[in-house]
Amino acid sequence: MSKVESPRLIAQGAIKKKKRTMPSILMNTKAKVGAVIIGVFVVIAIIGPILAPYNPSTQNTQANLSVAAPSLSHLFGTDQLGRDVFSQILVGTRTTMVLGLVTGIIATALSIIIGVSAGFLGGLWDEFLSLFSNVFLVIPALPLLIVVLGEFPGKGETPTIILLSLLGWPWGARVIRAQTLSLRSRDFIAASRETGEKTWRIIFFEVIPNEVSLIAASFVGTVLYAIGASVGLDFLGVGNTTIWSLGTILYWAQNGNALQLGAWWWFAIPGVFVALIGTGLVLLNFGLDELGNPRLRDAATQTRINGKIWRPADPTPVMRSHVDNKGTKDQRRSPKANLTEDPVRLNQVHSSNGHLGQNSMGSTTVENQVRHNSSTLSLDQEGQ
Repeated sequence: MSKVESPRLIAQGAIKKKKRTMPSILMNTKAKVGAVIIGVFVVIAIIGPILAPYNPSTQNTQANLSVAAPSLSHLFGTDQLGRDVFSQILVGTRTTMVLGLVTGIIATALSIIIGVSAGFLGGLWDEFLSLFSNVFLVIPALPLLIVVLGEFPGKGETPTIILLSLLGWPWGARVIRAQTLSLRSRDFIAASRETGEKTWRIIFFEVIPNEVSLIAASFVGTVLYAIGASVGLDFLGVGNTTIWSLGTILYWAQNGNALQLGAWWWFAIPGVFVALIGTGLVLLNFGLDELGNPRLRDAATQTRINGKIWRPADPTPVMRSHVDNKGTKDQRRSPKANLTEDPVRLNQVHSSNGHLGQNSMGSTTVENQVRHNSSTLSLDQEGQ
């Protein structure tokens, strides 16, 4: 008598197998490049204020209200008040990165709680949370941020973090809800329910672990949103301009007429830093999407040869209908289907594999095609 495994063991085995086959971030070029870029800025945020050669707020009374170009004493030049721009960037990078990280953590936590609860529990709870998410999605974020933050001048970055977190969770919650709805109907979830597992245990130990890549991509996207929004608010002067950040540097560069003075280093260098942070987060987000989405991962493995895109052969010899940009159909065969056009190659496959899969009529599809081709060839020869 064969041994029958319990549903719990089947579910646990499915999860372990999924974890073993989950692609690594080191296998994706976009994710690697993005992780390296973000890693550099994380290091700058950690040790930057320690390495700052000057106090970013200290004014040089001998500067005579004139900007100074980059030099050995001031690597990124000075602003109109003689303050060192290099020190401002080192200190401001930490503020910007910490704000984005904290906002990303809070908003992603809200996304997980609301998205998983709505998708797994369903019913009226799902409808209520979906309506709640849709309401937040249609709120105009930028005008609301400008109005609310204008009432809290000089209160630090806390109001900005709270508002960005409250406005940044709905997109991630909708994506996580959709994935949870898909997982809820899987066999290993049904097996866990049949074994009497509690709902909270199923959510924390079976649903959420299967959404790690999706949650990571949502977190990276939220951090990107938070950094971009905070830099924009600081540039407009809505944020706290007494705390150095990359947006605050751009704000003072605008107020100091850096463009008219020709002080390109005052606004260009912090702008490049913001662009690099955004590029790193975007690449990391795209890479995580490809790792978590099999369709994107398969598309990334395609190769281009002589102007044509090639991908691995299909496992079955079937005819594919391809529609080009002009709307016309083109019948293409998979590489294995070409075996039917060459009986010699077919015999080689028979000798190497020993047998081919049979269809429901008792004979193989490939053999039927070979007989058809042979009979057609003989009729053509008789006609000639």
